[in-house]
Order: sequence, then C-alpha cells, then structure tokens
Amino acid sequence: MANITLVDDDENIVTSVSLALESHGHTVKAFYDGAAGLAALENEPPDLAILDVKMPRMDGMEVLRRLRRTSELPVIILTSKDDEIDEILGFNLGADDYIHKPFSQRLLLERVKAVLRRAGADSGEPAPGPTSEAEARALKRGKLTLDPARHDCLWEDRPVKLTVTEFLLLQSLAQRPGFVKSRDNLMDAAYDDQVYVDDRTIDSHIKRMRKKFREIDPEFDAIETLYGVGYRYRES
Repeated sequence: MANITLVDDDENIVTSVSLALESHGHTVKAFYDGAAGLAALENEPPDLAILDVKMPRMDGMEVLRRLRRTSELPVIILTSKDDEIDEILGFNLGADDYIHKPFSQRLLLERVKAVLRRAGADSGEPAPGPTSEAEARALKRGKLTLDPARHDCLWEDRPVKLTVTEFLLLQSLAQRPGFVKSRDNLMDAAYDDQVYVDDRTIDSHIKRMRKKFREIDPEFDAIETLYGVGYRYRES
C-alpha cells in the first residue's frame, strides 16, 4: 500500500490514526513536531503526508510552505473545525485536502484513499486520469504540454511542478479549450464522489497554479475566470 508520514503533537491522535492506517496495510512514520517532520519529509519523501496545523517548533502551515519549495507530494492537513482561515491558507499553500477535528476513522481512511488514488500511489486502487489510449497520450495546447502517464507539465518546454489536484484541474480545462468548466465540473474532475469541497477550494488551487506559471511566464493568461460561471482554458 502506501508509505505515510504523520506529523501531530497529540499522542492520542498519532496512536489512533497510525493504528487505523496500519490496519489497512499502510506503513506509518510518526513525528511529534513540525521541524522533525519536515526533516523526515525532505530526507525520505513518503507517498502522503498528514500534517496537524498547531504544533511546537514549527506549525503545519510552515511545514507545508517549506515543503512546497521543492516537493509536490500529496498533503492532507488536520485542523480544528472552526479554523476556517487555516483551511483557506492551506489550500493557497498547496494542500490537497483537509480533515476537520474531530473526525471518524472512516472519514480519515476515505480521504486518505481518495488522495492516494488521485496520486496513483495506492497500489490497491486504480489511478485516476486517462481512461482511453487517446487520453493517455501527452496533451499539447499551444505552449502547454501535459503528460498524464508521467504527471509532467511543461510550459514553453520548461517544467512546471504541479500537485496532483492542480494537474487534474488543468488537464480537465485543457482537454476542451474555450469551453467553460463550472467549479462543480472541476470538483468532479479532481475529487472523488466521497469528498466535498467548496468553491473557494477550487479558486485557491487555480490561484496557486497561475502563480506557478507566471513565475515562468509573467504574461501567462491561459486560464480565464468567468465570474459567477467558472473557468476555461484559452489556447494561445
């Protein structure tokens, strides 16, 4: 199954989450503060990281911020239910999903399974994405090249590091240039049916994706916003 790194300073949560994940075949490495967790994530990248927000030495948001400088591995954030600002900030930093405390083991396992499936890291589930030979081939749209089989994204032949969620959103948009995709359409493309996300989540992913492209090409404008409607890809 998957190698998962769990970073949380609550011993009870670490114990219960580890047992739940291990009972489903996953291997779990646990750390109790952000600094130790970040070092482990950088030295031995797992298939998935689960980060608590509030931790000593370095909180989960700072771990995610630093991690995203060099890595796009899938990340789930654990946060208190009333910390809405954390959720918005986390998605802006590149989190793939959120679990609000308190949570059930069933919810945890479903979210983990969904993120791993999207990343193609869970050998027990089929990877998302191409369902036909045509969809499996590299997709070229103007300056953009997407290779679903390798999870590679190029803009003017320069690599762009995208998270799993960002890649799936961009792929959905680029498959039909000029066609408007509502936020609901994009949710369906990037998330499993069991996972509900609100409009702000999609907006945060799009915002972060644009920023990545503009670091390479300041004139990037291929992803258009149609206010109140959704997004579309404009082939240049």
